[in-house]
Amino acid sequence: MAKKLKVKQIKSTIGAKPKLRATMRALGLRKMNAERVHDDNPVIRGMIARVSHMVKVIEIDE
Repeated sequence: MAKKLKVKQIKSTIGAKPKLRATMRALGLRKMNAERVHDDNPVIRGMIARVSHMVKVIEIDE
């Protein structure tokens, strides 16, 4: 079974540095409370680590 990650934006990108904004956009998060499901891999984990203070992550088994 492949693991998935549900990523939810809990903090606004207003006032964030451009690199962090770009990371949020790359994760598919544009607005508050937006949610996206991603495959669990090192690339996504690294992106989440950069913006960990702005997102909430839930692991899903599929």
